[in-house]
Amino acid sequence: MTTPIWDFLESCRREGRARFHMPGHKGRGPLGCEQWDLTEIPGADSLYEAAGIIAESEGHAAALFGSAATFYSTEGSSQCVKAMLHLALQCRPAGTPPVILAARNVHKSFVHAAALLDFEPAWLWPEEESASLCACPVTAEGLDRALSALPAPPAAVYVTSPDYLGNFQDVPALAGICRRHGTLLLADNAHGAYLRFLSPSLHPVDQGADLVCDSAHKTLPVLTGGAYLHVSKAAPAALRERARAALALFGSTSPSYLTLASLDLCNAWLAGEGPARIRAAAGGLAEVKRELSARGWAFAGEEPLKLTFDAAASGWAGSALADLLRAGGAEPEYADRDHVVLMASGATDEAALRTAAAAPGPAAPGPARSRPAPPPARGERALSVREALFAPQETVPAEESLGRICGAPTVSCPPAVPIAVTGERIGPEALALFRYYGVKTVDVLKD
Repeated sequence: MTTPIWDFLESCRREGRARFHMPGHKGRGPLGCEQWDLTEIPGADSLYEAAGIIAESEGHAAALFGSAATFYSTEGSSQCVKAMLHLALQCRPAGTPPVILAARNVHKSFVHAAALLDFEPAWLWPEEESASLCACPVTAEGLDRALSALPAPPAAVYVTSPDYLGNFQDVPALAGICRRHGTLLLADNAHGAYLRFLSPSLHPVDQGADLVCDSAHKTLPVLTGGAYLHVSKAAPAALRERARAALALFGSTSPSYLTLASLDLCNAWLAGEGPARIRAAAGGLAEVKRELSARGWAFAGEEPLKLTFDAAASGWAGSALADLLRAGGAEPEYADRDHVVLMASGATDEAALRTAAAAPGPAAPGPARSRPAPPPARGERALSVREALFAPQETVPAEESLGRICGAPTVSCPPAVPIAVTGERIGPEALALFRYYGVKTVDVLKD
């Protein structure tokens, strides 16, 4: 597979012309990568008006992912989340209200989009006990009931799959319900770009979602910030036609050509050794999981390239287990009081897998640690997301926030899942979750 973006950057480097254009480093600097970092000179194409090398490279990505069209982002899937929601609202049928029905474990970029686009989310809550803020299992039956209860179909249904702990939604079943109700299905697949290259594919584009965002940099050999917005072949043509303009609305006019080059080179990797490397890593991680399970460790989630320790079920605090793993040479992706997440990829070699297997040793004997699992915070809506996010705010100790209106979502990243959503009145449930997850301060509206 050709790599038109990289080939152009490399040809500019070899030609060695004096650079009287941006960036200011002029192709020289201490990092060593400056020589490939360009701006939109002739031949370089332009991300949001792509008709040359970028459009060609995106076409290769679309073929690899089996989409009707795939568009690049250099500002992560946060940019793609906002673009997906804008597209769903802009292309909704006449008479469809500006409502997005969303599973409650959204990334905070969803909340920012609600403020910028001035829509109100309607929430899908967990249908079974959830052991984490990160998870929000939704069944087809539950979605059907929620859609039937609305006065009109929403502009879209929005789910996160897989979530930060590696749990999947039943995307094929949810997609069928959405089709029956005449609405779109949007999937935040930030953690699952690699799923397309398993056998069989587990990617939401192949499972019926209309719009899907992937953080390429999370699980593929792509520089930080590289992401995809996919439009499925079954989606309305208007989504494909307006996608680039939607991304431009939320993106810088100076996208990183280094990140674009890494997306371009990833196409060649995915067309070559990449899928075999991904499947080998998934198989290796499954073996590590079996080995650790035999030593008494408990796990959550089913994502093939994610090893999620259920620390609480093993009698550990997540932070202590994370420290144990670090001492053994394995740096986790994420840890909270109940879970520790290790993420692998096609670049994870056998030595790294052996480190993950050896690092924790045997699980400590004894019963599972008590876990109160506070319920989700179903806050009362006091103001719209837009009104609240742009209102004057102050930061207060979390313990003093009861009854106040939530301002900007105050969450750690990862996982960046808001406990209380902007514009909601903070109630006892949110206060309990603040304590549970160690949130010390909260942004609230000034009285």
